[in-house]
Amino acid sequence: MPEYILPVTRLIECFRRLPGVGSKSAARMAFGVLEMPEEEAEEFCRAIRSAKHDVRRCSVCCDLSDSEKCGICSDPGRDGSVICVVEDSRAVTALERAHEYNGTYHVLGGVISPMNGITPDRLNVKELVARLNGDVKEVIIATNPNIEGETTAVYLSKLIRPLGVKVTRLAYGVPVGADLEFADSETLARALEGRREF
Repeated sequence: MPEYILPVTRLIECFRRLPGVGSKSAARMAFGVLEMPEEEAEEFCRAIRSAKHDVRRCSVCCDLSDSEKCGICSDPGRDGSVICVVEDSRAVTALERAHEYNGTYHVLGGVISPMNGITPDRLNVKELVARLNGDVKEVIIATNPNIEGETTAVYLSKLIRPLGVKVTRLAYGVPVGADLEFADSETLARALEGRREF
């Protein structure tokens, strides 16, 4: 006999598909939804639908946006001569919290990981190279300090340096093996200040 009735089991399975959500957390979330008033549950559904339909990639930096260009790429006060390359949108948010960087970003959409079948052509590398049109003076590689992040950084460095653009890497104020999204603002600020040529 199943542990839960079919509609509850389906809801739990949907929550389990989210990264980092185990069986117990998924069940807790499912029962949380069931306990919501009807109006709140409908709002929850609308928020999911809206996020899936209204969120797109910025045509310049590939970050999440609700318009053609994200707020950072649309901001004339940002320094377009510096591009900080990150793995995902969460890293952009983390770096912005540090309030130390005024350049632009480029979101790769992941890192090179042959074991997982992720090759450079599956990342937003072509879009990055297309941005290096002579106005860009420096590319800061801010991938996570793990094997995949380092592999990606080396690959990008070898690709960009021949184009005459300075390539730097975040200083290791960020602990090895840590994700940027979990680093505190002070650590990220020091990492940006202490970046080095790569």
